[in-house]
Amino acid sequence: MIEVSMTGAALARGQGVALWRQIAATVEREIARGKGAGERLPTEAALTARFGVNRHTVRRALEDLEARGLIRVEQGRGAFVAEDMMDYLLGPRTRFSELVRRQNREPAGRILRVGETPAETQLAQALGIRRGRMVLRIERLGLASGRPVVIGTHHLPLPRCALAAEALEGQASITAALAACGIADYRRRSSRITARLPTPEEADLLQQSRSRPVLVSENLNVDPDGVAVDWTLAVYPAGRVQFVVEP
Repeated sequence: MIEVSMTGAALARGQGVALWRQIAATVEREIARGKGAGERLPTEAALTARFGVNRHTVRRALEDLEARGLIRVEQGRGAFVAEDMMDYLLGPRTRFSELVRRQNREPAGRILRVGETPAETQLAQALGIRRGRMVLRIERLGLASGRPVVIGTHHLPLPRCALAAEALEGQASITAALAACGIADYRRRSSRITARLPTPEEADLLQQSRSRPVLVSENLNVDPDGVAVDWTLAVYPAGRVQFVVEP
């Protein structure tokens, strides 16, 4: 945790500079003096006592620091110094584990839900199947060195990918699950990227504030014959991940 003096701080009151701006500037200087990425900041109560202000003023300062990408706020856990941005390559053969290791981080995954669902119009068109046909829906949380970086909702065609659910019981790898279905290789055909605010569940899973945007990528993957094998809706924390497009 970043250590701060609890004896109060000299704020310039009544001189035209908002107190929250002065607090934000002070914390920013302390971060710049070499505080490590991921370190926890003092609680709102500690900062309130230090600066002799109310919690609303401290909260406004933290909101400013978060909006500028200097800290991240996790619901129920507090505020932390923001980590370095992770480059997320959008190429024809993107593989999560390889990409994360290339960033000198340790990849991991956790399966959230697996089940069958009927394909709605957009999904059916993407996979080239009739509307209402059952597909396997897999929700997976991807982590880099213990930090969540993506929520992926994968849709695999049935019955071709019927063995994927069983394969996922051994390891949380979509690549391994597709391989168990006889799909040894696949490539990204297209991606559509947008941005929005997260749902409460997404904010909780990604350990970020609900006021911070997320990047949303709709990806279509095909096998070597060009047949669709996976349509994915992926959600990334915009303050932690930036896309790099590979031609």
